[in-house]
Amino acid sequence: MAQKTQLQQFYIPEEQSIYLLSHDDAKKLKDWVALCAAQLRQLGYRDIELIGKGAYGFVFAGRLPGQSDTAPEHVFKFTRINLPRHLQDRLEDEAYILEQVRHPRVPRLIAYQRARNQPILVMERAAGLNLEEVSLREGRLKPRVLMRIADQLADILRHLRREAGPAGRPIVHGDIKPSNLVFDARTENIALIDWGSSVFAQLDANQQFIASNVMELMSDNLQQTNARLGDVYFIGEEQLNGGLSSPRFDEQGAAATLYALASGQSCRFGHLAIPARSLGLPMEFARMLDGMLVPDPDTRRQAGDYYLREMPRMARTVMIDLPEPPLAPMVPVWTRTSDHEIDTVVYSSRKSFLRQEGAPETLNDVNDVQLDRYYKNFMQGMGETEKAFLAAVSRLGRYPVEGGLAVRWETDGVYVDTSLNLHDPSLKTAFVRAVNNMVCLAQAIYRQGIFKSCLFNARNTLHIDRKRPDQPFVPEPGMQLRYEVSAAPEVEDESRVHSYFEDGPDPEEFLVLPHTIITALESLNDIHHTGMIIFEALPRHLKIHSHYRLLDPAREGEFARLLDDILGAVNQITGLGVSGFMKMPYKDTRFFPHIEHLPERYYPRNPRAEANSA
Repeated sequence: MAQKTQLQQFYIPEEQSIYLLSHDDAKKLKDWVALCAAQLRQLGYRDIELIGKGAYGFVFAGRLPGQSDTAPEHVFKFTRINLPRHLQDRLEDEAYILEQVRHPRVPRLIAYQRARNQPILVMERAAGLNLEEVSLREGRLKPRVLMRIADQLADILRHLRREAGPAGRPIVHGDIKPSNLVFDARTENIALIDWGSSVFAQLDANQQFIASNVMELMSDNLQQTNARLGDVYFIGEEQLNGGLSSPRFDEQGAAATLYALASGQSCRFGHLAIPARSLGLPMEFARMLDGMLVPDPDTRRQAGDYYLREMPRMARTVMIDLPEPPLAPMVPVWTRTSDHEIDTVVYSSRKSFLRQEGAPETLNDVNDVQLDRYYKNFMQGMGETEKAFLAAVSRLGRYPVEGGLAVRWETDGVYVDTSLNLHDPSLKTAFVRAVNNMVCLAQAIYRQGIFKSCLFNARNTLHIDRKRPDQPFVPEPGMQLRYEVSAAPEVEDESRVHSYFEDGPDPEEFLVLPHTIITALESLNDIHHTGMIIFEALPRHLKIHSHYRLLDPAREGEFARLLDDILGAVNQITGLGVSGFMKMPYKDTRFFPHIEHLPERYYPRNPRAEANSA
């Protein structure tokens, strides 16, 4: 029971791909989205579209009745109907705090209302894209743009520190991260959105209690935090560990956000291996940002004070966008335009060696392919760089990519095998940056072990349901494991073929497959192909994720028969859990030596001279 209680506290910023849901769950989701849209139409709104969803609810955009097409849209936030009442009430809390905030970079509250017991929060919609999307498209943001964002973010934080609202207290946003900052590329202005984790501060920036009277100071409430858990990829240690809420929380979120945007990552954890000093930023700003991310709290506070005090001056520095040489991938990346839509999911195994010995196991009982993507606390017990490495692998799944990778750490360095096929050439520069970050982070990990990851298209996942856990899984008639065929030169050296079985059984995968399936996989292993197959058995639902490309067309008949044999034997699966197998077309292992961190590299003192000499 303790495990279940703990899991309910997890913050889940991203929803599972709808293609990984069971038929019933997918239908419930679609019906619920349709119901929300219908309620908005009944209230008179038009041009309604779903723009986001998470653990607690859905976000729609639409226009007011009679509003012109050029007028700004509104945003509608719904809570999930099946949430406990106290979580549904948080939407009203969010509306109350947002109403206290008056800042040009914070979209205003329009209304909080109920439709048939369904709470709805209505806000202005900020123009542009959120900065996580911008980062995924562009990779590292240009230093000039980053400085402009940093200046605007500091302005928002200074405003929130001022006493606000009837409580007369600073406001803590509690969840500052790239996806909660909307960026208008035309004006290069930002807007801070999603106030669902916001609270009135209990401590001021000097860590002194904030209270309106002596009785409040004496109450027990000041011993218990009112803070809400933001995204653990970006919040600081105090907020993560349940400290009393303080404006320093948002300082840490801002530092993590600026670092992630500057480095082309999706978390704060890579700063030891890829410090801000190595990212081509102005020296003063880079050193300040590194100071805001160090473990020592006094150094963090001093750097945070410096940020809020000196950022307006630093932002006046004359900067230009310097030409960047083409980015060379550290491991092979193949690009081809796809004729079908890709909904990438990352499944990683063999992670246990990345945890420190004796670290608490918080998620032993949860076995899900997308665990890495939405249960962030699975990284407990890992060092900062190990967390950053796993986050970097997860970031690859934000691109339309299929393939796999195997990273092996030895005493002399790191050996990396990859088969990465990107299906959108326009994203290549940003994707290569994400891959290179992953390799650099791997170089800074000093352990021995092997890590494997598969990247597959969730749209190809097969779903098989059963009414009771004691019944067999029976595939529907006509169900097939899809594959592609492409001719490739024969591999002369058989030892270079990456085998399904070369690393032995994975100690983290609990599903034991029947002998019939293992025998078919052994036969499949002798045919030249690339691909992966993952079985995910739940009490009433089996998911089969696969991605196959046959590289020996002469053996297509045998290949197809073996895939049919595998599918025909799923009715023999009796256990629960996950079991996966991956094969790469051939070994093209790249070796990288260990590093402590990347070398220092700063924005030039005379950028125009640098640009002219380029």
